[in-house]
Amino acid sequence: MGLEPVEFSVLGPVRVLRSGAEVVLGGPQERALLALLLVRAGQPVPLSEIVEVLWGPRAPDSAVNVVRRHVGSLRRLVEPGLPARAAGRWLARDAGGYRWAADAGSLDLLRFRRLREEAGGATPSRAVGLLTAALDLWRGPVADGLPAEVRERAGFDAVDREHLSAVREAADAALDAGVPDAVLPRLRRAAAAHPLDEPLLARLVRVLAAAGHRSEAVDVYRAVSARLADELGIDPGAELRDAHRAVLLDPVSVPPVPAQLPHDLPTFTGREAELAEVLGPLEDHSGTLLITAVDGMAGIGKTTLAVHWAHRIAGRFPDGQLYVDLRGFDPSGTAMSAGEAVRLFLDALGVPPERVPHGTQAQAALYRSMLSGRRLLVLLDNARDTDQIRPLLPGTPGCLAIVTSRRRLPSLVAAHGARTLTLRPLDAGRARAFLARRLGAARLVGEDRAIGEITELCAGLPLALACVAARAAAHPHFPLSAVAAELRAAHGSLDAFSRTDTAANVGAVFSWSLAAVSPGAARLYRLLGLHPGPDVSAAAAAALAGLPVREARRLLTELAGVHLANEHAPGRYSLHDLLRAHAAELVEAERPEDEREAAVDRLYAYFLHTSQAADRILAPHADPPPPGPPPTGVAAEPLADDREALAWLTAEYPVLLAVLDGAARSGRDRLACLLAWSLEPFFDRRGHWHDGMAAQRTALASAVKLSDPGWEARGLLGLARAEGRLGLHDRSLPRLRRALELFTALGDGPGQAQTHRSLGWECDQQGDLRGALRHNQLALELFRAQDRPAAQASVLNSVGWYHALLGQYRQALSHCFEALALLQDLGDRYGQASTWDSIAYAQHGLGRHPHALLGYHNALTLYRELGVPYLEASTLVRIGDTHLATGAPDEAEEAWREALALFTGLGHPDADEVRERLSGNAGARDLA
Repeated sequence: MGLEPVEFSVLGPVRVLRSGAEVVLGGPQERALLALLLVRAGQPVPLSEIVEVLWGPRAPDSAVNVVRRHVGSLRRLVEPGLPARAAGRWLARDAGGYRWAADAGSLDLLRFRRLREEAGGATPSRAVGLLTAALDLWRGPVADGLPAEVRERAGFDAVDREHLSAVREAADAALDAGVPDAVLPRLRRAAAAHPLDEPLLARLVRVLAAAGHRSEAVDVYRAVSARLADELGIDPGAELRDAHRAVLLDPVSVPPVPAQLPHDLPTFTGREAELAEVLGPLEDHSGTLLITAVDGMAGIGKTTLAVHWAHRIAGRFPDGQLYVDLRGFDPSGTAMSAGEAVRLFLDALGVPPERVPHGTQAQAALYRSMLSGRRLLVLLDNARDTDQIRPLLPGTPGCLAIVTSRRRLPSLVAAHGARTLTLRPLDAGRARAFLARRLGAARLVGEDRAIGEITELCAGLPLALACVAARAAAHPHFPLSAVAAELRAAHGSLDAFSRTDTAANVGAVFSWSLAAVSPGAARLYRLLGLHPGPDVSAAAAAALAGLPVREARRLLTELAGVHLANEHAPGRYSLHDLLRAHAAELVEAERPEDEREAAVDRLYAYFLHTSQAADRILAPHADPPPPGPPPTGVAAEPLADDREALAWLTAEYPVLLAVLDGAARSGRDRLACLLAWSLEPFFDRRGHWHDGMAAQRTALASAVKLSDPGWEARGLLGLARAEGRLGLHDRSLPRLRRALELFTALGDGPGQAQTHRSLGWECDQQGDLRGALRHNQLALELFRAQDRPAAQASVLNSVGWYHALLGQYRQALSHCFEALALLQDLGDRYGQASTWDSIAYAQHGLGRHPHALLGYHNALTLYRELGVPYLEASTLVRIGDTHLATGAPDEAEEAWREALALFTGLGHPDADEVRERLSGNAGARDLA
């Protein structure tokens, strides 16, 4: 048998749990002795010190014997089966006293210290999660409830100060990570308990302002100032004054309030009893976290109920609503990972991509920290299992999590106290109400038998009933008995579909509905079973079916009219999982393999060629390998500029990731490599570096399967770039070196040049500007040898930029003007904007301030037209610097304030540098 688990708590009242059950401790002296030994765990506590703590200077002659009796009692409490005079597991004699042998796994104080130590070496985002976890271990002052004089003699106040230090560290990390809400409740509690602690209160002021509570931050400063004057007769110190000044300089910023719920169904009916059951617990909701899991077979209406319920109660959660379809039972097998889902939530909560830590566990910790102290509703739809949703559950009171799944989730009940609701098929009475809501009550008069038969043939599933209602609505003069007869004749026509997890062969209902549409719509419906999901545009459907876009759009509208598709967003259509499975079985059973493969080839070619068109717009210097001609009838989207390219990539982003995975799984390895390479500029522009890393890892695996060293080198380069963006330089540098070896062995000059550029960026990140310049110069030589003007223009600007950073301004201007001429000939506005910024920086360095301002304003105009707010803000900062250098502080402050507003909106850490500039400018004016 293993050792019995025992846990000790001293951060708050002293407690002992043995096998999960609380042990009843003895009197105050015995609890005080245990607290002293726990606080000094791992160290011997002399007998004389124990006596001093328990009695002070008036210890009785029997004190030593009493201590020994307490020691024996404690041993029996924590190890009741311990033989007499045995040493025991926890309490041992040591150096003339006693030593408690707890560790971080058994004692909350040691666990707190370990988490705090880990946070010291972590990134800000991960540090927030570690420190908030550490602070959550505190339930009050150390050994709360013991007499004050005992606590004082034992020195417990010193341990309490560790708590305050951790609160301050958590506040600093949250500000650095751009997630002030994560620590605000804890910071408020600590400040209320320590109303004269200026470092703590200064952080409260900063965190309140960063979280959007600017007026409260000012009020806190005023209240602290008054308290310091009244009680201590002093003014606030420098740290508190600086915090106040930063608030006054900071523009008002409000944390985003997500509102992600799908549209409510206006014809919701038939689930009034279930709705009352889930609404009930909210009436006595007393600040705890509520989790409700709704389960039931496919098509039973779980999502409809959950969404309707969520809309009913959304007003109770003022901090917003989060929603994600986890695709747990997607017919393509591409369920969403927990990491992908939590990153979507972090994005909705306003966390910039560069602040998202690496790894699902760290991301989930940041997500829970973001929800701390807020009231949000989180709807996790279509979950596969508890493991998929565990990282997405809020960890804070006041939130509600609604989970839907085809499976029951008993572990969610056991581990998290979730309530469960299992949806059953609609009976004839509720099916009648369902149909009446869609067809009108008059249509149902005298049709009881037909309604019963329709209900039976539809297995009481709302999805199937909706299809029947749509068919009946399309023929208002048909009696329902005729509709039921048609349905009865179709029943059983699709034996294969009976393998789904429905209670009856609802595939017959879908096939019957399909018989009511045109042959073209029926063909498109079957082919949609080949689409990897989660939704489809008219253009993608046209490629899949080999049709003109206008015809595909008409057929999709026809399918939506009979509930075989759903236009969930303008121009984008989705199929319920059951319908997708039905379509997939039909196309598998009825169409030959070569026809199916040709349809998939057309679809994938559409995505690849349009992605490459977007790539050429976003990064004209990248020069991706040609994919070959598209299949007949397939053409890339006509993307005119950056905005159209970004809009298409954003709309198709989940589909593109699914296509890439589908291509790799189906043996289309070259296509997977090409698509990942084409998507890299979008990953970088939007900051989707975690997804980019996963995509490039898939592409690298496909390249290895191809046994193609050229694609292996590109895969290594793409993966290294994504890892570098995430700060994983120990991984990215070896990959870049290996990619350079492969490109060199192949004599691939462009590949070598691109790798040198990436190595230059890595040098820049390490502060090695000369190394960065050297790698970019090597890239320039290679691009010139290959006669690639777009790539040559881009790297010319990079060479010029590094010359400028090194103070070599004339060399910088020579390279940048050469780059600008090439970029203007190529029509590359993004490259022109970057180059104008470099030129202006060099002109500023030479003291040519009017020339610098002209260059900066040219860059600013282009960045605004292109919609690149980060680079717009960076240019505004340098405009302010130049104005200040010309003796125009008002113009400088105006530019910096514009930059600060942009950086704050992006949640970018550069906002802190701009605040320092504004603060310094204000200070200079005060001195003047």
